[in-house]
Amino acid sequence: MTTRILLVRHGATMLSAEDRFAGSTDVALSDEGRRQAAGLAERLSKLRLAAIYASPMQRTVETASIAARPHALSLRLDAGLREIDHGHWEGLRRDEVEAAFPDEYGAWEEDPFTFTPAGGESGLNVLARALPVIRAIVLAHTDQTVLVVSHKATIRLLISSQLGFDARGYRDRLDQHPCCLNVLDFRDSVRARLMLFNDVSHYEDMPEKVMQRHLSKWWGGGAPQAATASAAPSEVGG
Repeated sequence: MTTRILLVRHGATMLSAEDRFAGSTDVALSDEGRRQAAGLAERLSKLRLAAIYASPMQRTVETASIAARPHALSLRLDAGLREIDHGHWEGLRRDEVEAAFPDEYGAWEEDPFTFTPAGGESGLNVLARALPVIRAIVLAHTDQTVLVVSHKATIRLLISSQLGFDARGYRDRLDQHPCCLNVLDFRDSVRARLMLFNDVSHYEDMPEKVMQRHLSKWWGGGAPQAATASAAPSEVGG
């Protein structure tokens, strides 16, 4: 048995400000995000997809719908694939959270896997709902290829779990560009091999300054630079 999961982050969104916590905030794709998704659709057009699953949020549904056009497949929505909920941090910039909730922010920076902002979710909570969805998809599609469209934190947590990484470092050690493609091959419902990671060659003309943005402070040595007017918007949770 080999089941191939094409795990895709949604395209760039309509968020107007850089570096905001926007995991559970429901926003649409930007024009740039739709261009990215169209490039993905062309890239995947010759594949035989058995099914397409997506988080029910606008940005994932639209990305999946564009990617589905060459395949005449209906979307299968599953709330387990949605993005992490940052609770009362939602909509705030990183510096605003750091100033208003310094103790919470410090605990999150130290261990984003187990820490939960008030009213939100931890990475552990996300895995508890998302991992069973992936397992069910693998079991339902033996020897088939399936597209799954989800979100930045959710995908990084899933990959950490499937490959046996320490999930406390998922923000520092794994990145996901908008509309990137990851490929996981499953020998069974629990053993996976990462075949492709964070690949955006379907829109490789994207400016380098956008591609390198939004790594953690641990990796970059400081807060990310503010977005320019022409750059594709991004978000802390997406």
